[in-house]
Amino acid sequence: MLAIAQNRLREKAFMAANGLPVPPFAPVHSAADLHTALAQIGTPAVLKTAESGYDGKGQVKISHVAEATAAWEAIGRQPAILEGFVPFVKELSVVAARGQQGDFAHYGAIENEHRDHILYRSISPALVPYEVAERAIQYAQIVLECLDVVGVLCVEFFLTADNTLLLNEIAPRPHNSGHLTIESHQTNQFEQQVRAVCGLPLGSTAQLRPAAMLNLLGDVWPAHGQPAWAAVHAIPHVKLHLYGKHTARKGRKMGHLTAVGETVEEAVVVLSEAEKWAEGQGSGGAEERLIADR
Repeated sequence: MLAIAQNRLREKAFMAANGLPVPPFAPVHSAADLHTALAQIGTPAVLKTAESGYDGKGQVKISHVAEATAAWEAIGRQPAILEGFVPFVKELSVVAARGQQGDFAHYGAIENEHRDHILYRSISPALVPYEVAERAIQYAQIVLECLDVVGVLCVEFFLTADNTLLLNEIAPRPHNSGHLTIESHQTNQFEQQVRAVCGLPLGSTAQLRPAAMLNLLGDVWPAHGQPAWAAVHAIPHVKLHLYGKHTARKGRKMGHLTAVGETVEEAVVVLSEAEKWAEGQGSGGAEERLIADR
């Protein structure tokens, strides 16, 4: 399983071999391979290193064939995969688990928004048609069963305007988009991982309330001190999780916020208020109101 998940080319080949929908792709081991692949797939396309890329690292978009040589140099002339560019309208993920006896559990379709190739916000349940969510879950189950997974794994998808789902990649572990399960589900993804690997029955993944999760990057840390955590804590239905990292850097995930609500839309509104305080943009009047309402 890890050999497949750690290499984008093997990953896409595995998906295609098991009848799962993926963008067009081709292996690239040389500059000549890249030109051949571009002739086959066309532009725009994305050149990705076969290994060691995450959060957008090791990826170059090629809009014109003339950019091929520069793209090959930009990734260090290492083994890669060329994928057709997907004009997606949404990014989704399904965090799921499989036990030692083959039992399967999932957290439904989660909707994700990225900024600068880093996960910015996740909402659950995803605001997509029921049929789309069910199809994503079915594809995720195929992945876990074909890989004989024991534990938690995340499958990430692109959704196009005509509601076509294309598998993007897999992450064989509890996933960033699943952090909101701590507050929103009966059994969160971390407990589920322990249950699976210890041979225990998988826990209920019933969703207690809709939720929205926001990654806290080092960008929001002031030059000295911490963001206004007291004001964040004053907002009802918001939970703060910090990861204990001592040094805040631009783009580094330092923690996350999760908000719950009666609806996804309500959770997003509450999360947006908490985000303003975390970024130092909250208003004094709002702080007094939030504390009074607590």
